[in-house]
Amino acid sequence: MENLASSNSLSRISGKDDASLFKSNKQRSSLSLELAKGGKRVLDIVTASAALVFLLPLFLLLLGVLLVLQGRPIFIRHNRVGRGGALFPCLKFRSMVTNSDEVLREHLASNNVARQEWEETHKLKNDPRITPLGQFLRKSSIDELPQLLNVIRGDMSLVGPRPIVRDEMVRYGTHIEDYLKVRPGLTGLWQVSGRSDVSYQHRVSLDVRYVREWSLWSDIVIILKTIPAVLRPSGSY
Repeated sequence: MENLASSNSLSRISGKDDASLFKSNKQRSSLSLELAKGGKRVLDIVTASAALVFLLPLFLLLLGVLLVLQGRPIFIRHNRVGRGGALFPCLKFRSMVTNSDEVLREHLASNNVARQEWEETHKLKNDPRITPLGQFLRKSSIDELPQLLNVIRGDMSLVGPRPIVRDEMVRYGTHIEDYLKVRPGLTGLWQVSGRSDVSYQHRVSLDVRYVREWSLWSDIVIILKTIPAVLRPSGSY
């Protein structure tokens, strides 16, 4: 893996247009940094709570549609690695078949191309586990809306690294220390920089850059950039 500590490397990977959004944490006083972190938590709670109230009619509609078309369970709780390495139940609307683990094992065992794709990215463009309705939920990112509850609980933040499972920690190498310093995010640099179309190494680079050069202003800009990113179908599967 390339030297992710290089600011030139990070700027090149993440895009020069965003370079002004970030400032090394080393250039800020500890007091200003702690105040900014407090502001981040306030932003998380206020924004996530307001979003839940605003989206309540959509939640109720989805509950009914999912119950009729897919049956139970409506939600899934999959363990993800949080700040400090603690595992937490990451909430989503179910978008896969109920026997997804079995379907995945059989698919990877019989498809060498899919197995290689899974080993490289931990994702599949043509995932046999996803239901027809689940395709829509994932393309629109609606399946992740229950994570607003994770944000309010303190498991996640509105903005941060992409939540990972324990098996993915090895892919970060020594840079897993950066990931573990913060709460994973509902959105982040990965979300606004191509999503699943970027390589896993690129994704790690984006996470490291976010953690090392974080600011409250960068969070606000990423949140604003997430809206058009979600509306674009590319990179979402």
